[in-house]
Amino acid sequence: MTTGTRVLVLNAGSSSVKYQLIDMLDGAKLASGLVERIGEASGRLLHLPLTGEPRETVRRFDGHDVALEAVAEELAKDLVGLDSPELAAIGHRVVHGGLRFTRPTLVTDAVLAEIRRLIPVAPLHNPANITGIEVARKLRPDLPQVAVFDTAFHATLPEHAARYAIDRRTADEHRVRRYGFHGTSHQYVSRATARLLGRDPAELNVIVLHLGNGASASAVAGGVCVETSMGLTPLEGLVMGTRSGDADPGLVFHLHRVGGMSIDEIDDLLNRRSGLLGLCGDNDMREVVRRAQEGEEDAKLAFDAYVHRIRRYLGGYYAVLGRVDAVAFTAGVGENSAEVRAAVCANLEELGISVDPELNAVRSREARTVSPSYSRVAVAVVPTDEELEIARQTFALVHAV
Repeated sequence: MTTGTRVLVLNAGSSSVKYQLIDMLDGAKLASGLVERIGEASGRLLHLPLTGEPRETVRRFDGHDVALEAVAEELAKDLVGLDSPELAAIGHRVVHGGLRFTRPTLVTDAVLAEIRRLIPVAPLHNPANITGIEVARKLRPDLPQVAVFDTAFHATLPEHAARYAIDRRTADEHRVRRYGFHGTSHQYVSRATARLLGRDPAELNVIVLHLGNGASASAVAGGVCVETSMGLTPLEGLVMGTRSGDADPGLVFHLHRVGGMSIDEIDDLLNRRSGLLGLCGDNDMREVVRRAQEGEEDAKLAFDAYVHRIRRYLGGYYAVLGRVDAVAFTAGVGENSAEVRAAVCANLEELGISVDPELNAVRSREARTVSPSYSRVAVAVVPTDEELEIARQTFALVHAV
């Protein structure tokens, strides 16, 4: 068992590394930062210490190993370096855990090999996550490394919700099923909503709306996820910043056969040139709202399509749960767009859902309710903290060993 109380959380992307150093005694963030444009001529490291001014370094970072060594140097300047005996473990965000990894897992060579085997179902994310783990293991081979999976919270989906209605042998052979993503956020927010309402998570039914550039919804019954909007990949579900969300699968065949588009071109269209961007040329909700309010028809269409898809899932999840105690908005759009929250909840009084215009208009970084006191269903705005959730799960695991 480790005696340290600090956890370093790493979220390695294909050309970036986000990090936070958290003291688990009180949840304090001792430092955080971002290294971006790894491998490019002009990379950038932005380090945010607990006290003092932010520090920025602009130079080339040839690889993730160089980037993480630079992070270690910055942490050492704050006397919270990677060599600190207070460091209990390093927690890694891993996007796809498949069916095998349904809880936080100590990284071994065998675990790393299995995460690598899952690359075909997460080709944009798992390779970068693996790189971050490999580099961290080299820097601190003596330290426990823990993988926390985006898909894990959704592993409780009933089989009838997780299955696609295709030939079962084909599905099993190619690991085709609904896995869901953003799991650490949905887990954190569902629990935080219960705390906000002074309720036990085990007695609360919550619909969580994680609305960022990527967006997903979940239905959480008594702390257990029973439905979620993303599926085999993060493309399924809600309208997003650049992703289409739900679309007729026949669209792919039509664009290939009639439009002459290759599979890679269609992949690029649905993942990078669709959603809000595809509908109005903007994937920033603030700009979409501004343009819609100024009367631009394509921006209004994008906003309405975005809201309509959320409402469709909200109603469906209400039916799945049978009873809803709270609807929680989180992530960049969910936390900051009063316009989206108001539109999603409009005319749902018969379902017990409504927002108070004055409460909804207040900007705050604190968890809060924005529904009238008499509402049967609490509408909450709950800032997500995926890094803290990863740190908690990491710390709990290494102290249980």
